[in-house]
Amino acid sequence: MGSIIDDLQNPALFPDKTNNIHIVQTHISAVFVGDEFVYKIKKPVDFGFLDFSTLEKRHYYCNQEVALNRRLSQDVYLGVLPVMFDGKTHTLKQRSGEAVEYAVKMRRIPDEKLMKSVFSKGELTDSHLEKIARVLAGFHQRAAKSVEIDEFGKPESFKVNTDENFEQVEKYIGTTISKSEFDTINQWTENFFETNQNIFLKRVEQGKIRDCHGDLHMEHICFTENLSIIDCIEFNERFRYSDSIADIAFLLMDLEYHGGEKYSKTLWEAYKMTAEEGNADSLLTFYKVYRAFVRGKVTSFQLDDAAISPEKKKEAVETASKYFQLAYAYVI
Repeated sequence: MGSIIDDLQNPALFPDKTNNIHIVQTHISAVFVGDEFVYKIKKPVDFGFLDFSTLEKRHYYCNQEVALNRRLSQDVYLGVLPVMFDGKTHTLKQRSGEAVEYAVKMRRIPDEKLMKSVFSKGELTDSHLEKIARVLAGFHQRAAKSVEIDEFGKPESFKVNTDENFEQVEKYIGTTISKSEFDTINQWTENFFETNQNIFLKRVEQGKIRDCHGDLHMEHICFTENLSIIDCIEFNERFRYSDSIADIAFLLMDLEYHGGEKYSKTLWEAYKMTAEEGNADSLLTFYKVYRAFVRGKVTSFQLDDAAISPEKKKEAVETASKYFQLAYAYVI
């Protein structure tokens, strides 16, 4: 992966003219940001819940990413391109040589159009929030549902996710989460499952378990001409098949993480009315705890990535700790 990243710092090796290439790395991908387009290559990693360990799997999930994201952002995801290697250089421009990786090609969305940017500038309005509520309520109503998908809303199925979270975060106790925070959130989650089985089962009966987005936070919502919502989870159906409230809980939690409690309340009320949700506040809290904990977990994963700089790892510790503290605040 390192040699690909080194080679693709050269703008001349991309299929579309660009003066600059800026590289952004996460624990699962390397993203090459050009002037007009973005190219995302998946890293050869296997976290158990995510397996990009073979080229065949990475190619498959690139295609899944395009197909699934077109549900909420049709004009952003443009296709999948091969990364070719001629024995000397990796390129996205040429078609000769061997395909050694694949990249998702996306239209670049200006940073100022992202919900996170609009929020940080103090320009987020009720009109923005009402539009998001309408789009998400419509999406959730149309999203696929089936007997197979329903299984993922049952308490014993969803507990697989929370158990996995606690197992994977345990190694970060003392680094990004304190033992008391970890133990309190763990016990609260166990208690919720034990005392609220009927709530989960009723949601299944009501048809609320859908093929959702799965990673719905402010950096993925774009105030383009037609509202675009990007970067859904393509790598694991278990994280995408969920209660629709688990989906919007992520965005509400993200607003609260950034100090936007009043915006979160407005969005929830607008969504609840449009989606005709009843009294689901206790379940919403459960899913906000889950979402904050997941964000703390995946941010902690950056500490194990040798390609990420010490400065970025220090930032990751601070960010992950803040997410875990938010999850803790929800339950005390």
